[in-house]
Amino acid sequence: MAMVNVTIDGVKVQVEPGTTVLEAARQAHIHIPTLCHLKDINAIGACRMCVVDVGARALAAACVMPVFDGMVVKTNTPAVREARKAVLELILSNHERKCLSCMRSTTCELQALANDLGVNESKFDGKNIEYPLDTFSPSVVRDPNKCILCRRCVAVCHDVQGVGAIGPIHRGFKTIIAPAFGKKLSETDCINCGQCISVCPVGALRERNDTDKVWDAINDPDKIVVVQPAPAVRVALGEEFGMPVGTRVTGKMTQALRRLGFDKVFDTDFGADITIVEEATELLGRIKNGGALPMFTSCSPGWIKYVEHNFPEMIPNLSTCKSPMQMEGAVIKSYYAEKAGIDPRKIVVVAVMPCVAKKFEAERPEMEIDGMRSVDISITTRELARMIRDARIDFAKLPDEECFDELVAQSTGAAPIFGATGGVMEAALRTAADVLENRSLESVEYHEVRGLEGIREATYTLGGKELKVAIANSTGAAKRLIRRIQSGEANYAFVEVMACPGGCVNGGGQPIVSAETRMDVDPRAARAAGLYAEDEAKTLRKSHENPDVKKLYEEYLGEPNGHLAHRLLHTHYVDRSVK
Repeated sequence: MAMVNVTIDGVKVQVEPGTTVLEAARQAHIHIPTLCHLKDINAIGACRMCVVDVGARALAAACVMPVFDGMVVKTNTPAVREARKAVLELILSNHERKCLSCMRSTTCELQALANDLGVNESKFDGKNIEYPLDTFSPSVVRDPNKCILCRRCVAVCHDVQGVGAIGPIHRGFKTIIAPAFGKKLSETDCINCGQCISVCPVGALRERNDTDKVWDAINDPDKIVVVQPAPAVRVALGEEFGMPVGTRVTGKMTQALRRLGFDKVFDTDFGADITIVEEATELLGRIKNGGALPMFTSCSPGWIKYVEHNFPEMIPNLSTCKSPMQMEGAVIKSYYAEKAGIDPRKIVVVAVMPCVAKKFEAERPEMEIDGMRSVDISITTRELARMIRDARIDFAKLPDEECFDELVAQSTGAAPIFGATGGVMEAALRTAADVLENRSLESVEYHEVRGLEGIREATYTLGGKELKVAIANSTGAAKRLIRRIQSGEANYAFVEVMACPGGCVNGGGQPIVSAETRMDVDPRAARAAGLYAEDEAKTLRKSHENPDVKKLYEEYLGEPNGHLAHRLLHTHYVDRSVK
């Protein structure tokens, strides 16, 4: 392939045909500011912050302008700088500038650009429309007053997730991003995945803040407050404190949780190991007894809600297993409470999740047992970081020693990889393979199910039986896969679906990664690498070999998929489709 020669600010660079000016400048180590652009998700040239001089009559948007051989680009002329400042001032003129009280202060891309370009006021101030907050969703808060109409949220919701719960409505100055017909997010088929929050450059979308509920519980002397962090949290939390994307901070995380005042620090990884034992048993039972196949995983609450809204006919194909968060909570309020001699009604279970949909899941009526919620409060990785900062804990200087409590915290290497797309499948295969082969296999890594492609397939022969599996990475990919299954084009026994692209590591509650950083670092891959490293560091790497899980079944649950296990660890789903 013939390369294209481009000169950018006097720097000569060779790039492939089809490369945009923005990408070429990046290769030449020249920074061009952007706002609406987001790698692989949104490239529409709408905000005009990335304008450059390409020798034409008008300035061009670098994010959508393809290079041509011999092209000469200037990114820093007086006209370019003046245009960018004017654009920024116009955006700020219609923006609620309450930066100090905004949840996105210091991680706001608009704020960063204003600082970089020296824009601290707008020449275009005028009367703005004041919109009410949409706070009715259990997961996502929408604030149109902070929206800059970049449409990143629209792109990820429609093009990546295949949901389309929000979009531009009205025209001209009155344009806002909102659900159609004036509806609240809670009245739409929003799946609460929070991907819109992750890509929003400002504070127009954020998670519902439940940290006050946690502080109140911790400070209540009559409550025993138990916390359980998810696998993906430990490879992202450090980013909130200046550490590189994907840094493993398991030890520091547990130390911080102790210092915040939690009475017990358990690990959702233990719940993940239980999930695999239950899920693998359910799958093998369906195969043996002619149950509904393919069986879909049920760990991702966004995915579950997506099926309930869009494919209710596939509900019988969903595993009845609760998520690891819910299983852990149910075990804490039953097995642990009994062992510790504690009234389970005094226990408050706080889950730290990479996911804002977990807030919705925690409130589902189906997750109540004997009048008690298995998980009382679910907070995000970002909310935990805010609590740590609020408590003035110097996170970076905390010891790296893990201090999980015993009984319902020990886990195997199969558990942390739950946080990466393909991880649940790989963990299940490790257990299913041993059962079908009737022996403990030395090989535990299934690289065919790893990766970031939207749909991945693999076939394994285990115990003389062929097992065809698939992974869907995002609900948009799941939609395509379901269509293939329904048409008869594809046939599988087991399918893993994660609502968020990349899995839980890229959940809507994870630390915000700016568009500029995403140009060079893929947070999905970096965080997943941390989880696989955690897996490799474990002595035991198969869920069914976890001695504490074995003890749980021997002393309390009985057999996997048994009566008590079904009562505590399994659930059902609801048809939410519009009739």
